[in-house]
Amino acid sequence: MGVFGVVTLIFLLSLSCSDGVPRFANYLQDHMVLQRAPQRAIIWGFGDATKLTTLRFNDKIYTTVSRKERANNLDESIWSVTLDPVSDEGPYDIQVTQPLANGTLATITLHDVLFGDVWICSGQSNMQMAVIDIFNATEEISNAGKYPKIRVFTAALKPSDTPVEELLGIVENWSVASPQSIGGPSFTYMSAVCWLYGRMIHEALGGRPIGLIATSWGGTAIELWMPPPALKDCGISSDKAVPLQSYGQSSEMLSLNYSNLFNAMIYPFTRMVVYGAIWYQGEANAGYHTDKYACAFSKMIQYWRQTWNQRTNGLTDPTFPFGFVQLSTFTNITTQVGLFPIIRWHQTFDVGYVPNSVVPKVFMAVALDLRDDPNNIHPRTKHDVGYRLSRAGLAVAYNQQVEFQGPIVSSVSLASTSQTVNVTYTGVENIELRNPNGFEVCCQGAKCSDDTLWVPATVSSKNGLTITLTVASQCVALQLFGLRYLWRETPCLFKDAAIYSYTDSNLPSPPFIKYF
Repeated sequence: MGVFGVVTLIFLLSLSCSDGVPRFANYLQDHMVLQRAPQRAIIWGFGDATKLTTLRFNDKIYTTVSRKERANNLDESIWSVTLDPVSDEGPYDIQVTQPLANGTLATITLHDVLFGDVWICSGQSNMQMAVIDIFNATEEISNAGKYPKIRVFTAALKPSDTPVEELLGIVENWSVASPQSIGGPSFTYMSAVCWLYGRMIHEALGGRPIGLIATSWGGTAIELWMPPPALKDCGISSDKAVPLQSYGQSSEMLSLNYSNLFNAMIYPFTRMVVYGAIWYQGEANAGYHTDKYACAFSKMIQYWRQTWNQRTNGLTDPTFPFGFVQLSTFTNITTQVGLFPIIRWHQTFDVGYVPNSVVPKVFMAVALDLRDDPNNIHPRTKHDVGYRLSRAGLAVAYNQQVEFQGPIVSSVSLASTSQTVNVTYTGVENIELRNPNGFEVCCQGAKCSDDTLWVPATVSSKNGLTITLTVASQCVALQLFGLRYLWRETPCLFKDAAIYSYTDSNLPSPPFIKYF
């Protein structure tokens, strides 16, 4: 039957045997992490309607009454308790009691619960890609047991046409970090980007407990992860379906309706208070609603935040930190432009960098210089992704004074003869010029939409934070209409882009385009 079938079968059997006995929501389990102070965590589950529910935790007693309304087809009702803020990490046991119809008292308990920061990790196959699939996997997996305060959880690949309160399947229950829980099967568990980001955050925060929830599905377009209001705001019909191939379970081709994965793999978690989310997706939208991606991405973030805030009664930050990995590489041919550059630009909401004023508290890792030639669209260079994303997370999500992004273009000036272009950067103390290539200009006006009309502009000198580009001869004395940088699906060799931070050589400047 395989691990997926076994887990789903156990899950369904547990539901069918409820018989009025109270239970926790299926992703509230032993060994989990709940959100620490100053936020307040929520414990919730199911039982009979209108029953007095008592929760004992940390020498305190909380009471509530389960709802009158039925929440599912098992005639169960939801009970929910909001804890006081918890600063001490634990571990703790959390006990819940509820009277049964025969007059006895049923007790259920969560064991070994830590309080720390909870992060949601979502997207498509480069987020689903497991630790076992990456470079240096053996060492990373063998060292996982050094981090017992990191706890991991992986949702199963299950869609739904309507929002559901509980997960429809679980691949990996809440587990203490170990070689077994981190070194699961290929494209199954644990997500490499999720784990590496969490591990690096955990270390930088002095060993703070971190809960990592991986809920991703390879080959999926962003429309599957957007709730209907977000689709509507972007002028995308909500009654469409999109084909995809399932990574890690089978080679079967599926067709899912828009919002299906938001309904089944995001919505259930929105009763849980979280600290933030990270996201790695966009490959599936290169050629599919590409022009709408800037809107789709910004609205998805907006409605995720809004839904979490509403369903946790205002306890989850309405602008919780949201990090993402800018698209890495595709083909191994450095000359092909393709559609990845457009998606990368739209991922920054057409600004070119984050954080910016379009969507607050968003951060990213640049990855277009992390090519892995044999693996094409699934580069195994995920340690660099984890490093870059964790630096940005520490700066934006935790307000730490760390360098977190490469040089950002602050101004572009043209010489009157169109022979040279000066590009000045900001955001870093100094820039490292690793090679002179990667810049292009266009002097053909409206025809700049034709990629063949962009010609090289080579870096000829550097003065502090300013570089000077020498324009190709065919554009000299002509009006320049555009400048762009690293505008290719695979724009350079491994870590060989032109511009990096001088003080952190693993922070490249993001791709850039400007029309004059």
